[in-house]
Amino acid sequence: MRTKELYKEKPRVNVITLGCSKNLVDSEVLMGQLRGSDFEVTHEESANRGDDIVVINTCGFIDNAKQESIDTILRYNQLKEQGKIGKLFVTGCLSERYKPELEKEIPEVDEYFGSNEMVRLLKTIGADYRHELIGERLLTTPAHFAFFKISEGCDRPCSFCAIPLMRGKHVSKPLEELLTEARKLASRGTKELVLIAQDSTYYGIDLYGKRTLPDLLRRLSETEGIEWLRLQYAYPSGFPEEVLDVMRERPAICNYLDMPLQHISDPMLRSMRRGITKEKTLRLIQDIREKVPGIALRTTLISGYPGETQQDHEELLRFVEKTRFDRLGVFSYSHEENTHAWSLEDDVPEEVKQERLEEIMSLQQGISYELNQQKVGGTFKVLVDKKEGGYFVGRTEFDSPEVDNEVLIEARDQYVSIGDFCNVNITGAEEFDLYGVPVV
Repeated sequence: MRTKELYKEKPRVNVITLGCSKNLVDSEVLMGQLRGSDFEVTHEESANRGDDIVVINTCGFIDNAKQESIDTILRYNQLKEQGKIGKLFVTGCLSERYKPELEKEIPEVDEYFGSNEMVRLLKTIGADYRHELIGERLLTTPAHFAFFKISEGCDRPCSFCAIPLMRGKHVSKPLEELLTEARKLASRGTKELVLIAQDSTYYGIDLYGKRTLPDLLRRLSETEGIEWLRLQYAYPSGFPEEVLDVMRERPAICNYLDMPLQHISDPMLRSMRRGITKEKTLRLIQDIREKVPGIALRTTLISGYPGETQQDHEELLRFVEKTRFDRLGVFSYSHEENTHAWSLEDDVPEEVKQERLEEIMSLQQGISYELNQQKVGGTFKVLVDKKEGGYFVGRTEFDSPEVDNEVLIEARDQYVSIGDFCNVNITGAEEFDLYGVPVV
């Protein structure tokens, strides 16, 4: 009996999303397909609603993310056993990577799907994948900004990363398809697109035989209604520097670049198989800052990679101190099976990994405070995201949603419209927050 025949009406579906913004986009596309087939669909609603179907979109990137996914599956499985929800389906990266193990350990889940099995998942729920809905999504973010996935998978050989095991090889979305999606989002009030991919700088090679990210940025910047384009997850090796020319020339492209560097020590970069050296990294950062003065640089680092010595760590600290990134995050190394680094001894103790991580973040906290103090007295264009705790909360072009600094505007005496831009004079600053008043 097909799933949809078990219900007098189409089942109510609740989608739970774990992990990164790329996963979030997948959930939004899934929900758009379900809504297009007249299903009632919600995102992360309370389990007390009595949903007919719950779909958990899992993450399998590192140990902490995997554990969160497993805990979530177990929690909803318990609700299923209590009769509070109907069917339970699991999809996404964890399911792609560990499906046989999950089926054995948690057999009560009705079915597991890989990260690229949306069509089969829809069919199981009782919906057909509708090609005419390409570009349609049910946004989970506020309508004024959207994460915008330009490709899937990754061809990079990084030793520590399991993404190719879960997402496959790099596949770019056709340019025209992306432009259509951007126009649809803009027509519904989206003003900022945050470009995401496993490796955004590789865009176009598989389709057009060359890196065409600069062309994509140019075309997207011409989309009526889109005022901000933000570039994330740029790979440093082979970085197409024409992107910087486009960024400088097009006002719609934020002076912001997210480029995960992972480390700076040459022995670590070689072992990580990053395809770049310390010297080339330093030269690239210098070129970026020279070509786009005032650009905000965000990076991500790994602490405690196999073989990382105290000398390597101190070299990384000196690099962070000298480079003064505007934004920075750190992961402690997670030993992932079937990656190239799996063959290495995970020889840095967990407490040392954590100590090194905290030392880097403490250094960055001071840098962020100093950089924010320099903004006091200046006026910046701010996109207002929400109202929370007596403040309107927004961001400058130098800040990506959910991970970067926020601008707080006291709501008691000031009013700004959520989803709109306004000019804000910065009156105070902390490590990761700015305070300001609107300028009329």
